[in-house]
Amino acid sequence: MRPWHSPCCKDFAFLGLPAYGEDSTLVPVLDEIAAGVLPAGRYRCGNDAICGWAGGLAAQDGIHLIAGTGSLAYGEYAGRRARAGGWGELFSDEGSAYWVAVSGLNLFSRMSDGRLARAELHSVLRRHFNLEHELDLCAAIYGRDGAKRSQLAALAPLIAQAAAAGDAQARALFTSAAGELAQMVRAVRDQLGVPAGLAAKVSYSGGMFSFGFFLDSLRSSLAALGGGYELVAPRLAPVLGAALYAALLSGAPLSSEAISRLRSRPAA
Repeated sequence: MRPWHSPCCKDFAFLGLPAYGEDSTLVPVLDEIAAGVLPAGRYRCGNDAICGWAGGLAAQDGIHLIAGTGSLAYGEYAGRRARAGGWGELFSDEGSAYWVAVSGLNLFSRMSDGRLARAELHSVLRRHFNLEHELDLCAAIYGRDGAKRSQLAALAPLIAQAAAAGDAQARALFTSAAGELAQMVRAVRDQLGVPAGLAAKVSYSGGMFSFGFFLDSLRSSLAALGGGYELVAPRLAPVLGAALYAALLSGAPLSSEAISRLRSRPAA
């Protein structure tokens, strides 16, 4: 579980909680999580994707794309809210670091037993796991100390290393990841009812965007949807987005000047 974002404005707080809204029976429980610590009626809980959106777009209309261990798109437009993706790693989280890592391990297995030609990815993963025999990878992944979700996601930089070294099959995984993420953005846009002639701003956060070539892949995938999207660098980090959203909920949204000051802080 990722840490929640809970900075307060002067007298209101927004708590961005992972998986909030993904189990309706738990919503009342989570809504009461800060009772007794924060004044009644002066805080609100929600999904932590809202923090990414509020920070990335300074709480302005648009869509925020998260691609780290998991993946999810969240957006707001004209008072409407929508999300797509983020159904969990067993059958979703397309385009995430976890998804890329598992796909990369699948490539390794195919390269090892001859279903695909061996390329840089095979060498990179064999060195990483110090494999004398390729099948020993099974013990590393499924053994007594089997790899957890976050540990698998941490393999994505190795897949990116192989892609950067010219492995076309590894690079194709990132192209596919960008395409999956672009479809999440499109789905959110459709749900929000953004007018056809308006370019929706799209910001982003998460470890997948640390790979230098990935933003270009995402930009190309968004363009392939027929235009109507403007990929923009995030203005503030999600933790500061929580503060912006708290101010918005309190009825005293931060001014452009205040947001600019936040951007200039090293912590931003």
